[in-house]
Amino acid sequence: MELRWLEDFIVLAETRHFSRAADQQNVTQPTFSRRIKLLEESMGATLINRQTLPLSLTPAGEEFLILCQQITERVRVTRERLNNLDREDARRVKLAAPQSLVTHFVPGWLEANALKAKVEPYLRATSWLIGEYFQALERGEVDLALCYWPEGRTAMDIDLGGVRYLEIGEERLVPVSLATLDGQPRFMLPGSKREPVPHIAYHPSGLIAAALQAHWGRSRQEVHLTTLNENVQTSNIRELVQQGYGLGWLPWRTVHHLLETGELTRAGDQRWDVPLSLRLYFRHDNRHPSLPGLLKQLASGQMTSPTTGNAP
Repeated sequence: MELRWLEDFIVLAETRHFSRAADQQNVTQPTFSRRIKLLEESMGATLINRQTLPLSLTPAGEEFLILCQQITERVRVTRERLNNLDREDARRVKLAAPQSLVTHFVPGWLEANALKAKVEPYLRATSWLIGEYFQALERGEVDLALCYWPEGRTAMDIDLGGVRYLEIGEERLVPVSLATLDGQPRFMLPGSKREPVPHIAYHPSGLIAAALQAHWGRSRQEVHLTTLNENVQTSNIRELVQQGYGLGWLPWRTVHHLLETGELTRAGDQRWDVPLSLRLYFRHDNRHPSLPGLLKQLASGQMTSPTTGNAP
């Protein structure tokens, strides 16, 4: 049974005439009559009394008409709601961001800048490497890419052609370790050649790994690490650090509460911290209708970045 058969039956019940009903449904009369016959066969009942002029409905037809009206009305209302949802989604800007920023930065940032109704976090991006954000921008899969970005000079093989950015905040990678019973770090920088410090590392192809390498290269003090594990997601690194497998560099926003409670402690002083900025990337040729206004709002100086305090 097809929905148009139900619509045919409603029109026939209103016009009481096969020819006029067929014209109203933009089909030939034989086609219309055949569809009504198929509807009756499907229901296993005679719905139309063809012996009267004008046509009339049988008792079964009167009962079936009520059902047809209910079903077609529900379909109409649902279709209208779906169309409204599609229009609403078309207005929303898709934002890609690492899991740590989606969890610890994006909600407060959207709230502070009144962007909740305009921006939709794109959670599939939580395990992407840095290059994949720019590929998604190029493909039009997302409209904005929020990324950590090293403040110091860092070698990166990334094509930034066609993209622009706004700086919307700052972050700092801090080295942390599980604390011993007396509050001291279980693992401490810088380590030594004979006893390198176990390191829970970021993926070597990622931007944060490149930022750490560049920072160590600029440091006057040599660091001695042995990599135990490599991860894309900050949450995985934090979990392994909390379990005492080694130290790791983690964004301040993700660990400040653990440092305050003493569950984790610093594995080195501030010279080991790596400053980062938070960059919001977009393509200059993006055609999303809401993006220009949103970027103008962010660039107008009214933008607010949620804070969690300063790293000690």
